[in-house]
Amino acid sequence: MFAAEAAEAVSFPLLPALVLVPLLTAAVIGLMPAERDDYARIIALVGSTITGALSIYLLADFQTADGGFQFVVERDWIADLGLSLRLGVDGISLFLVVMTGVLFPIGILATSADHDAKPYHLWIMVLMAGSIGVFMALDLLLFFMFFEIVLVPMYFLIGSWGHGDRVRAALKFFLYTMAGSALMLVGIVAVVFLTNQHTGTVTFDIRELASAQALTTNEARVVLLVFALAFAVKVPLFPLHTWLPDAHTEAPTVGSVILAGVMLKLGTYGFLRFGLYLFPQAAHDLAPVFLTLGVIGIMYGAIVATVQRDLKRLIAYSSIAHLGFIILGLFALNSQGIQGAVLQMVNHGISTGALFILAGWIYERRHTREIAALKGLQKAAPVMAGVFTLVMLSSIGLPGLNGFVGEFLILLGAFSGARWWGIVATSGVILAALYLLWAYQRVFHGTPDQDNAVMPDLRLSEFLSILPLLGLIVFLGVYPKPVLDRMEPAVDELITHIEANVDDFVEPEPAPVVEQDQRDLLVEALHEAEEKAEAAGEEGE
Repeated sequence: MFAAEAAEAVSFPLLPALVLVPLLTAAVIGLMPAERDDYARIIALVGSTITGALSIYLLADFQTADGGFQFVVERDWIADLGLSLRLGVDGISLFLVVMTGVLFPIGILATSADHDAKPYHLWIMVLMAGSIGVFMALDLLLFFMFFEIVLVPMYFLIGSWGHGDRVRAALKFFLYTMAGSALMLVGIVAVVFLTNQHTGTVTFDIRELASAQALTTNEARVVLLVFALAFAVKVPLFPLHTWLPDAHTEAPTVGSVILAGVMLKLGTYGFLRFGLYLFPQAAHDLAPVFLTLGVIGIMYGAIVATVQRDLKRLIAYSSIAHLGFIILGLFALNSQGIQGAVLQMVNHGISTGALFILAGWIYERRHTREIAALKGLQKAAPVMAGVFTLVMLSSIGLPGLNGFVGEFLILLGAFSGARWWGIVATSGVILAALYLLWAYQRVFHGTPDQDNAVMPDLRLSEFLSILPLLGLIVFLGVYPKPVLDRMEPAVDELITHIEANVDDFVEPEPAPVVEQDQRDLLVEALHEAEEKAEAAGEEGE
């Protein structure tokens, strides 16, 4: 992933275009006359769709067997300070860029602003540019700039177009993430300064910094902890998660979709790119700490989700559990775990993004997210119930859908490299079935009251807007090979990089294929979880 780079010259500046198109779209929206506010959504949809199409072109033109950075763009900025505009993608960042390019136009199409459409869509396009830029930045300072850019639009989206106590939720989100960003800036300055002290070279290029490995063991551990605090807030990891449920609950639907689908991945991607890659020895030494926090997040998120009364808040806590699985896979430090973690970043964005869209549509129709006030919706809205069922099963990790592949690879990697953490984390799969199936039963089953009995079903336009996500849920569950084939060379190069820079480290042997009796035990456990969920639902009724 890191030694080689694509040799072919790219005539079209594809990576800069992925950032510039949404920024230019935002500028066009900003220059629109106030009386043409109704055109803002159309312009944002066109600009985001063009960006999404460019990301798909990037995927189609990506060289599968190359583990290095491709489509690399480098332009000097302030040469004396080692600052340059460096962009590139590899098999790890590729699908995060594509997911971002696909999720934004779907979010815009599936939702709408209830007031002030012009600034609403302007902030969405700025957010898109910053999010894509984070996944492509090969320069520490450029990464920090993109990382910071995304905070402002999300703050305004929550604070101006959110629900309930939206101002407090927006302020809490901003303060938490700004504090994390300040710590990251300290870490960036520290790693560049210390590298300069040891080598006499000033550079912000992550490839050069990773190759030099100039920091002493203790220096690397301290700097990694500084970076880790910043990324842990963004993920968020327990116990720095408290801003997330409030932000999700009060955010407008498109804000929740982007927050869960894209912005939370900035933290997990940071752990991978700037933790494992820049500080492999320190990451190896501190892996038990991160594994423990990840497993606590899995269990805590699942347990707290079970007792939630608000549908959006339940989905928010489920994200904490899913992101705990991603941390578990990353710090298992083997190919299976890391591939599963990267794939799960994409899968979580698809499944949880779809769940938030559906929750938003329910709220628009019933003006409540209280689970106790929603009952028997399946009779009034059978199509919505069917779509919700598919997305819910994807989030649970049902075999044949996308969520299963990522979690299965993560658990295989964990059993190879972090067995006891993997054993505990397996309980999170059963708990996910419990809280999601129970929530579905309470919302869609039973006899509806008068308001629920007349709730409109999905319109054709709504179904078509979410259809691409449903297709990806099935496709990635049935045939994930094209995605894994493009990830594998980059992950293998990362593992090689870790082995070369960590004393006495050898990648753990892959976990053996699950035998038939083990599969039977897994199926039995899932059936038991479903029975418990049904029993709990009957008691609730």
